[in-house]
Amino acid sequence: MSYKLSATLSAHSADVRAVASPSDDLILSASRDTTAIVWNRTSGSSFASAQVFKAGDRFVNALTYIPPSKDASQGLLVAGGQDKIINVFDLASGKAEPSYSLIGHTDNVCALHSLPDGTIISGSWDKTAKVWKDFQSAYDLKGHGHSVWTVLALGNEEFLTGSADKTIKLWQKAASIHTFEGHQDAVRGLTVVPDIGFASCSNDSEIRVWTMGGDVVYTLTGHTSFIYSISLLPDGALVSCGEDRSIRVWRDGELAQTIIVPAVSVWSVSTMPNGDIVAGSSDGVVRVFSVVEPRWAPPGDLKEFDDAVAKQALPAQQIGNVKVSDLPGMEALAQPGTKSGQTKMIKNGDKVEAYQWDAQAFTWQQVGEVLRANDEDDQYKGYDHVWDVDIGDGKMLKLPYNDSENPYVAAQRFLENNNIPLDQLDVVVRFIEQHSNASRSRSAGPSTEFVDPYTGSSRYTGSTSSVPSAGPSSFADPYTGASRYSGSPAPAAPTPAAVPSRSPPSVLPAREPRTMTQANINAMQAKLYDIDEALRSEISTSSLAMYPQELRLIDEAFVFVSQAAQSPGASPSAPNLNSHHVEALTSVLERWPTSSRFPVMDLSRLVVAFSPAAFSSQELRFHFIEALFTGAEWSQPWTQPLSKQRETNILLLLRALANAFTGPKVVDNSDWTKLVLERLQQGQYEVLSPKARVVLATVLYNVSCIALRTKFASDVRTLLLGLIFRVLKTEKQESEAYHRALVALGNVVFAAKEQNAPLTTAQAAEVRQSIGVVPGQFSERERPVVADINGLL
Repeated sequence: MSYKLSATLSAHSADVRAVASPSDDLILSASRDTTAIVWNRTSGSSFASAQVFKAGDRFVNALTYIPPSKDASQGLLVAGGQDKIINVFDLASGKAEPSYSLIGHTDNVCALHSLPDGTIISGSWDKTAKVWKDFQSAYDLKGHGHSVWTVLALGNEEFLTGSADKTIKLWQKAASIHTFEGHQDAVRGLTVVPDIGFASCSNDSEIRVWTMGGDVVYTLTGHTSFIYSISLLPDGALVSCGEDRSIRVWRDGELAQTIIVPAVSVWSVSTMPNGDIVAGSSDGVVRVFSVVEPRWAPPGDLKEFDDAVAKQALPAQQIGNVKVSDLPGMEALAQPGTKSGQTKMIKNGDKVEAYQWDAQAFTWQQVGEVLRANDEDDQYKGYDHVWDVDIGDGKMLKLPYNDSENPYVAAQRFLENNNIPLDQLDVVVRFIEQHSNASRSRSAGPSTEFVDPYTGSSRYTGSTSSVPSAGPSSFADPYTGASRYSGSPAPAAPTPAAVPSRSPPSVLPAREPRTMTQANINAMQAKLYDIDEALRSEISTSSLAMYPQELRLIDEAFVFVSQAAQSPGASPSAPNLNSHHVEALTSVLERWPTSSRFPVMDLSRLVVAFSPAAFSSQELRFHFIEALFTGAEWSQPWTQPLSKQRETNILLLLRALANAFTGPKVVDNSDWTKLVLERLQQGQYEVLSPKARVVLATVLYNVSCIALRTKFASDVRTLLLGLIFRVLKTEKQESEAYHRALVALGNVVFAAKEQNAPLTTAQAAEVRQSIGVVPGQFSERERPVVADINGLL
């Protein structure tokens, strides 16, 4: 008899990463939603949530169960996750707080196992396993080269560990006594196989059964992607689950049954003493499967489950490329399959459906509707290019691209649609750039408009706030949308009275700093959450996703800046932002990949502008500004050309700095100003994009506005002048950048005279040299500024 759905347990709000079923009536589950849930059986096929524990502050990835003892009459739930702490909860006490917290790992805890005597073994991304006795650290198992993904306690002093370094190690106390090699990828699960040794599963899609001496008894193949978990049934059969959305039952070295789950991934599997199977998956659901008919779910629930599986769309390349005209009709399902798990595609009218043979039930089970090749072609109508990309193993994937797109947009779409890790982004971008060069050379030429590496054609035009200029300047901001916007022009300088042409109008001092606060905040917010979800859905990046507390604080920040942007000058009704919001932004900036920081930096520049009081602590300000500089890779080599994502992050860093120097609440002291100017000095002006050069000049102009009201220390003024001179000497093309830097210079000279703090002889000489060699293409606009500076000297 085959396994069928018995129960569906829905209470988690995110992926269920770990399950345990120590008895026929008890299930434990742990989730990325930071909780662990205790489920008790209420009837033959029904379970109810009995207790919900806040098992961590971040994703909870692992759990295990310690049976009842005199001190814990209902046993203990042990859970671990991204906050690096292992928490132990007493099921009988009803207390929300853990009875013990085991601290020692320095990275994500991803594996746990225990013995009835209370011995616990844990595995972590810190490359170690730890053994805990009496809730105290007993041994550190060090020797793996990468994360320890799975652990198994064989006895009080004997342990197995499996790692991303592709090996399994046998330990006697803290000593590694044997290393098992053979898997071609990360080892993800281990279970004891009585009278033989143990079984392991891996990202290489294989299950291996080993003797303790290191011999492979047999290898089980059938999964088509990563295998995440493995467990032993009471009758000696094995159960596994993985990224191919399947649970597979193996008997006597053969695949006996494949259960398809309507989710992207099945993360964890365990077995009950009665032979039922428990699985946790990416849709946040725990499911129980049974071979005993009285424990099957009601017929309506069974049909609903089968329909959900059947409705899933499968890409043709997952099944195999077959011409639709060659496919048999529904009559082919009358022919039995040859082995469990065999796949067959059937033409059913206009549809192509995939079926798998269930040898136990002796029937074909529909597992999805196949996206046919011609359906795929329909998807790509309207694209300038559709390339076939070989990703290995003979698999060819379609990569569509329009010449008008940013390569980063097309690359990210390709990776997400095909479940390829985001760390391959730059590889795909290079492929697009290489293969689209010919078409670009035939076009009118590349656009000079700056494009957001995440939004591409959905771009927006940024603020043109500036020092008074001869005409408007338009910037393309990294975040746009079909809803473009133009930044509000800065308030114009007072129009001077008419004077004879031989006496240019006075410009200096220019006291009003320029903010950069225009934004498509809805697009920004959507992009930030899209990126967070993409990080969350990949194993390699899941630890980088925002924690629940961070999500709440980021939500609050978006509400606040949205209200502030809609009603400039008015106080938002939303609660004011504080240091916790700044800390959340800083934390995300520090750990997100370069290509993902984009919207966080954009939100940061708005928080700086609209909520300066949130930066009340000097230490907090310093930490935040360093996170922004790090996020823009400011200290990395300035090799041309800069990557598009680095250009974007630099532009947003500079905009945040421009906003930071718009009022006294953020910058009240020379220490802050000195730190920023010293960091800016480390950049290479000539490598910056034209728009970044304009914004950098705006930063210098805004600092000069502060110099008019706050007397700078001599070393701070020297730093400011040095940066201004660099812009004036280097800039030959971007008139707006040159103009803002020249006005900034004028402000510094004006402040020196007004505050009776004269420039040094060398500084005065360099000022005269700078205003004496204004490039001809800029000279007409700069004549009044030069005249004012000359008058001050």
